[in-house]
Amino acid sequence: MSYRPHPKILIMTAVEAEQQAVLRGLGGYEGAEVRLAGVGPASAAAATAAVLARAGQAADGGAYSLVLSVGIGGGFAGIASVGSLVVASEIIAADLGAETPDGFAGVDELGFGSPRIAVADELAARWADALREAELPVHHGPILTLSTVTGTAETAQSLAERYPGAGAEAMEGFGVAEAARQFGIPVLELRAISNAIGPRQRDLWKIGDALQALEQACAKLPEVLQS
Repeated sequence: MSYRPHPKILIMTAVEAEQQAVLRGLGGYEGAEVRLAGVGPASAAAATAAVLARAGQAADGGAYSLVLSVGIGGGFAGIASVGSLVVASEIIAADLGAETPDGFAGVDELGFGSPRIAVADELAARWADALREAELPVHHGPILTLSTVTGTAETAQSLAERYPGAGAEAMEGFGVAEAARQFGIPVLELRAISNAIGPRQRDLWKIGDALQALEQACAKLPEVLQS
């Protein structure tokens, strides 16, 4: 999906701590509006669509040229460690489907559409490259959206096998992306990793480190948009 240069972008975060980290990173950049999406794909889709609708957005252009889902998330072991960053190469609704006797079947296998949304790929690659040049650890690969985040090693392994190369999971990306898709606007997703995907061990989570990484990533965004 291509990106049409425009001075205004919309960044959606789930919670205020993420919003504030993004704003600190942007450092007064006037080309972005940072709004709260709430937690989970349904809230994120509704909140994003409401912002776009209020802006009078139309399929052929309007107030925003790009929508981003940005925040912290879990990282897959061996791919995205705590404190690192993941820039989405695609956004996948990883639990949108049905359980069957043979295991999970996605909506695409069921014939009900696709659980995948493409990103503004050239822009995503430029952002990932800019983060590498800034010596920030980054993985460029799929990011999964789940309504229920992973809490067991078995589920983590299943997801890694089902979606090879996936770097992170979070709860809002697909919702934000679907709202943007409905309005014909390119989308990006970025996650700063606060914890490893698997058994929940809250005492090992590094939310402060992830928010700092999120701030650093967003500090590079204006130059990426303008390059």
